[in-house]
Amino acid sequence: MTAASLFHGLPGALILAGLLSQQATLAQEPAILPEVAVRGDPGRSGGIGLDQPTSTGTRLGLNLRDIPASIEVIEGEQLRERGDSRAQEAVSRATGITWIGTPGNGGTSLSARGFAGHGSVMQLYDGSRMYVAAGTVTFPVDTWAFDRIEVLRGPASVLYGEGAIGAAVNYVPKRPSRTRIESEAFVSYGRWDSVRWGLGSGGPITDRVAYRVDLSHGTSNGWVDRGEEERTVVAGQLAFKLTQDLSFTLMADVARSRDPRYWGTPKVNGVVPEALRFSNFNVVDSVIRYDDAWLRSRFEWRATPQLLLRNETYRLTSDRLWRNLENYTYQPATGLVRRTSYFETGHDIVQIGNRFDAAIDGSIGGLKNRIVVGVDVNRITFKRPGRTTPTASSDVDPYAFAPGAFNESNPFVNVRQQIETRQVALFAEDALDLTKRLKLVGGLRHERMDIHREDYVPPGPTFDKRFAPTTWRMGAVYALTPALSVYGQYATGVDPLGSLVTTSVAEAAFDLAKGRQVEVGLKQAFLRGRGEWSAAFYDIEKRNLLTRDPMNPTISRQIGQQSSRGLEVALGVEFAPRWILDANLAVLRARFDRFDEQVGASTVSRAGNLPPNVPESVANAWLSHRIGGGWRAGVGMRYVGQRFANNANTIALAKYTVWDGYLEYKLAADTTLTLRLRNAFDRLYEVSPYNAGNQSILGEPRSIALSLYTRF
Repeated sequence: MTAASLFHGLPGALILAGLLSQQATLAQEPAILPEVAVRGDPGRSGGIGLDQPTSTGTRLGLNLRDIPASIEVIEGEQLRERGDSRAQEAVSRATGITWIGTPGNGGTSLSARGFAGHGSVMQLYDGSRMYVAAGTVTFPVDTWAFDRIEVLRGPASVLYGEGAIGAAVNYVPKRPSRTRIESEAFVSYGRWDSVRWGLGSGGPITDRVAYRVDLSHGTSNGWVDRGEEERTVVAGQLAFKLTQDLSFTLMADVARSRDPRYWGTPKVNGVVPEALRFSNFNVVDSVIRYDDAWLRSRFEWRATPQLLLRNETYRLTSDRLWRNLENYTYQPATGLVRRTSYFETGHDIVQIGNRFDAAIDGSIGGLKNRIVVGVDVNRITFKRPGRTTPTASSDVDPYAFAPGAFNESNPFVNVRQQIETRQVALFAEDALDLTKRLKLVGGLRHERMDIHREDYVPPGPTFDKRFAPTTWRMGAVYALTPALSVYGQYATGVDPLGSLVTTSVAEAAFDLAKGRQVEVGLKQAFLRGRGEWSAAFYDIEKRNLLTRDPMNPTISRQIGQQSSRGLEVALGVEFAPRWILDANLAVLRARFDRFDEQVGASTVSRAGNLPPNVPESVANAWLSHRIGGGWRAGVGMRYVGQRFANNANTIALAKYTVWDGYLEYKLAADTTLTLRLRNAFDRLYEVSPYNAGNQSILGEPRSIALSLYTRF
């Protein structure tokens, strides 16, 4: 790989110039890159955190205000106030994010900016990603250990590689405190015999060693028949300050999930009947199990006041098992539901990786400049055991049926498929202050992914595939006033055709899907810092989708195109003493521009249709009030517009609005008792479609819970 192949074009020129010029300025301008600090103020004021640094939108340590992109932070205190226990449920309150989880994707899939699924909306844990296998990610699941959630909307391939044209979501854990020991605990009990509790503690052990431990556990009988679930998460950190300038941190995160064995409710004449709302059509001995473990080590060395070196090494493992009867289709002629897809499969994933970067703070021609250059390396081994899908089916009366047991007619195979993926990437970012008001920010990434796949049962061809994309972004931020900034950005990105790690034989004949985005926006603080708002307009185009050749339906060609353009607005304001409003709105127009789909023996154009699982309007609002006398109350609203379950746009998911609320009483200075109400009006709504839209994963009905939280 030559330097010319890595550093080219405008962003490459800016970054290369910045790198070559730093050596002369390292000893001249002492400037410390800002660090991301633990936050979470129980008496928080309004705002969306424009002056806070982010670790997700850039590696340069810039504040949200100074980054030419749409970035949003959900603070830990907001997570606790709203009572969202599941990670994806919590992030669905961010601007334009919709939760579309099913058991088939680990229950974690999201939709953003007109693009849906793990192949377009990436999820990270503390800045590291687990590569998507078979469309599935199963970690993280619980919010207790989170310090905050950061959302970068739009292409993020420059920072994290393929698979983030819609957005990148980073779940950031709590950090050890070096000043004093701080501990917290909570317990909650609610409808469906739902019990959840958590413990957390962190602080100094010695002058040079600090710790953080978080433990959470939850069980529930579930709101559907046989919908029991159990989740346990343990997160631990040991932080060593070896010298004044050198630190080392060991981190371990383990999650054990037994998700509800619920694959959705069949639709009858296009709708889910109220009478079937609590029914579970899965077999009685079904299994959904996920075991995830993340082991990480991180070094940080400030070699000089201007040079910071960082290295993170990690080993991520995931052991998953599904054993279910998954598909349920209503038969109008008989009034029965046909159950198909008796299916047992597993995922055995090991990802070993290392990320190194150097951050340099200096100047170019007297202008302040920050640059980060680094390398990212991963090796992912994926094994998939299981049974091949039997052809057996069963017809049941939807209103009076026995669940039955799993069909075990085919033998279980320990390894049906094995795939090894090797990835290496070189990346760079640069921020140049042209004036006190104008900042240029650019980034560049070149990576190579080598895939080796072997299919054993049924026997399939062994093949090797290499992808080598280069992505870049360039943007500018201009401060019209100290409180008001305007920005613009052009970014590129790449998405896999399915899941990179499990690239199929058919997909191996083609390249990655490519995308580009143009975005402009505003960010402003007002009311003397008690309020902040941001607005962004974007236009995204994703090319090279696999589509059928209109002249020959037996042939696939990479000529499809999908686009999305939209407007996003976010607001956080303390508009009156003790009254805080957080609100956001996203509206978009997403379309297939060119896309042909084979239907039977014919090829049908889907041009002009809305892609599946993409709502064209999403809104959230949360109003909280400190009443006085130790009382606080809040009410929240989540709105998701109509979506479609198929490319033909013939199966619709109705729009919905869900209302939540809480009433909190402060028993003591650091102890609160909270009563929470979720889905207050008991709305029957569809989280996600399944089985080509013939069934839907439903949202939780109305529930109430009482919780006790304390700090000590």
